[in-house]
Amino acid sequence: MNHHADVAVIGAGIAGVSAAHHLAAAGVGRVLLIDDRPPLSLTSDKSTECYRNWWPGPGEAMVGLMNRSIDILEGVARETGNRINLNRRGYLFATADSARIPQFLAVAEESASLGAGPVRVHRPGSVPGYSPAPGQGFEGQPTGADLILDPVVLRHDFPYLAESTVAAVHARRCGWFSGQQLGAHWLERAQANGTERMEAKFSGADVVNGRVTGIRVRTPQAEERLEVGAVVLAAGPLLQEAAGLLGLTLPVYSELHAKASMPDPLGIVPRDAPLLIWADPQAIGWDDEERRALAEDPGTAWMLNELPSGVHVRPEGSGGSSILLILWTYDNRPVPPTFPPRFDPHYGEIALRGLATMIPGLAAYFVRRPRITVDGGYYLKTRENRPLVGPLPVKGAFVLGALSGFGLMAAPACGELLAAHVTGGSLPSYADAFRLERYEDPAYRKLLEDWKSSGQL
Repeated sequence: MNHHADVAVIGAGIAGVSAAHHLAAAGVGRVLLIDDRPPLSLTSDKSTECYRNWWPGPGEAMVGLMNRSIDILEGVARETGNRINLNRRGYLFATADSARIPQFLAVAEESASLGAGPVRVHRPGSVPGYSPAPGQGFEGQPTGADLILDPVVLRHDFPYLAESTVAAVHARRCGWFSGQQLGAHWLERAQANGTERMEAKFSGADVVNGRVTGIRVRTPQAEERLEVGAVVLAAGPLLQEAAGLLGLTLPVYSELHAKASMPDPLGIVPRDAPLLIWADPQAIGWDDEERRALAEDPGTAWMLNELPSGVHVRPEGSGGSSILLILWTYDNRPVPPTFPPRFDPHYGEIALRGLATMIPGLAAYFVRRPRITVDGGYYLKTRENRPLVGPLPVKGAFVLGALSGFGLMAAPACGELLAAHVTGGSLPSYADAFRLERYEDPAYRKLLEDWKSSGQL
């Protein structure tokens, strides 16, 4: 085989595939995509496949990055006849706590100030009224957010929400798409532009005078050395391991995140619903017998405590599908990534019970519960939950990683940004916010001391 690559991309998840596609599109000669697993198979296929430009500050970087990503997604959808099934149903955050309404408004106004789009407040009698999102398509839809304070609108458009719901904020440049179809499209385009795949494990690097000159990869047959002009680390949750082969330690850690998949044969959640998020913390309403049983076991007594906000759900599939995807990050302790991951055996039950606080009709499944399947993967993240995209201290080495919980939605713009770094292309205004060097800036380190929100649901 040819033992040279202009750029070797380590990792064939959505980040690596995006990087390969954008590098090849930028005219890089020989791009080699290296992974010992099939593309999009370690973490990228565990995603809920959602996207949003609804992000907090400080600064406009995350909103700018996501707006660019969504521009790219919409371009792919138009180019391919919407092969990626992109929709614009939005994210609907709901609350039963009237004290949370000022927070909803403040967050919406902050997002608007950062470029997410205008805020529309809907009180009783508001003109013009609230316009719900269509179930399919993405064209001609508003940006920004609708803060719904009119109980008539809430009951009419979201009758399945708890009667205690007093407000909802509908973030509009949000929705979901098929990550597998996006990855397949990019891989096809990359290969048409000369990118080659190599099924091998990154096992070492040669660094001479501070520059990477070659890498070693292990196939089932042997270990091989490849001369490279540059190497891109896009190894997902295995990024720290890959960086270690270059003698580097990156400021990242991992969390295990699960999701539950459950049929909804009673049709409690409409198939055209947006992504629904309950913004209130809650203690699950176990009955007396359940509470006694849980309290007796130290391993389950914690399930009686108040759990954090953020349980969320969306419909999955088309046609006659009745599947719901349910997520609730009630445990986000840092853990080392191990494969296959092991999930809380109670996760499905807890997620369903928590979701029923927002959508009471789901209580119908407490007694005769449909089969719940749990899977998920690791979120690799930086302290402030922003990505790492750009050059590394070893010359010729670059990183595209720490896409914690937003890998699919950020991959389009992050791959484009990575390619600009590698080729010396023009960089967007948000580029500096994602460089590794940001941690060397005293002003940024000071900002980290009072960082208010990670932007994670």
